[in-house]
Amino acid sequence: MENIVIVDCIRTGLAKSHRGTFNMTRSDDLVAHCIDALLARNPQLDPGQVDDVVLGCGRQIGEQSGNVARHAVALSQLPITVPATTVSRACSSGLNSIAIAATQIASGCAEIMLAGGVESITGLSRGTPGEFAENPRLMSEKPDMYMAMGNTAEVVARRYQVTREAQDAYALSSQQRYAAAEAAGYVKDEIAPMTVQWEKIVDKETKATAIVEGTVDKDECNRVNTTLERLTKLSPAFEEGGSVTAGNSSQLSDGASMVLLMTEKKAIELGVTPMGYFRGFAVAGCEPDEMGIGPVFAIPKLLQYKGLSLNDIDLVELNEAFASQCLYSRDRLGIDPDIYNVNGGSIAIGHPFGMTGARLTGGLLRELQRRKKKYGIVSMCIGKGMGAAGLFEAI
Repeated sequence: MENIVIVDCIRTGLAKSHRGTFNMTRSDDLVAHCIDALLARNPQLDPGQVDDVVLGCGRQIGEQSGNVARHAVALSQLPITVPATTVSRACSSGLNSIAIAATQIASGCAEIMLAGGVESITGLSRGTPGEFAENPRLMSEKPDMYMAMGNTAEVVARRYQVTREAQDAYALSSQQRYAAAEAAGYVKDEIAPMTVQWEKIVDKETKATAIVEGTVDKDECNRVNTTLERLTKLSPAFEEGGSVTAGNSSQLSDGASMVLLMTEKKAIELGVTPMGYFRGFAVAGCEPDEMGIGPVFAIPKLLQYKGLSLNDIDLVELNEAFASQCLYSRDRLGIDPDIYNVNGGSIAIGHPFGMTGARLTGGLLRELQRRKKKYGIVSMCIGKGMGAAGLFEAI
């Protein structure tokens, strides 16, 4: 592993919460100030060469919610193409952000990163507890940072001429591909059945409910009987006269997924058979109003770092947040539809935001094994204008 060095470190002074000098200063402004100070002290660094910003923040509510690191990037002298993420591991958040950055550089998928931490105890009490608070300057200079995801899908559809007809046809394909995969038994191995209780409507007229018990042993969102005719009759979900509907968008769903990773040496020692190798990860930034096309930038960046091309890739799983961005990303990158989301995706079964990447990874590796293929990519768009991509190799 390469040696990772810390070139410089800067911070603000510390002020008392509520009664101190910073009691009217926002967290994102504090971070942007430190970023700019680092850039000013190191003029030999091209800001555009920064691959990512990782920021630790223990309490991500109020003005510290909504990815405060990304807001700070937009407020700073860094270009909007620099992505950012906020992580929380309570009191070790700032240290953890440095560790994440160092590990990412060591993986060979980044060269320069910024890491640090922020907390405004005063800021936690401003406004309604837990309520998101926009930065006034961002609202004036970069209001798209706060655009709803559905509206960004409409922007992509208009800007890149992705028709309603194409979106509905793709949505139907997702439903059909997933239904075929489930019927073939491909999905069953992914699911660990779980017996639970839930509240169920038992009288549609009175809306009366009851607590019932059952076992969740399959995905419940797939619309097996979906037809193109039904999809075309759906009204726009986000904008009057738009083309993005509930039928050609990812469904809202609940779920969890976990991935077990270890060294190959440990797997051999334990006698377990791995599914595949993690081979790399990259992120990229784009304009927030077209956040859905983030994979268009993340995937080539990943491939360039790993010395590969799309011709080397056997399967691609790109999260189906919206049909508009899925279609544009696929066609812009020139990905063969026959290797793209081959078993359907989030349009068919839903997108519990934090778990989807893990779900896609397991599904990708299993499908690579079934086809006796080697390389696969998992990718997705990210709110605020970013994309991510991971490279995996099946065993």
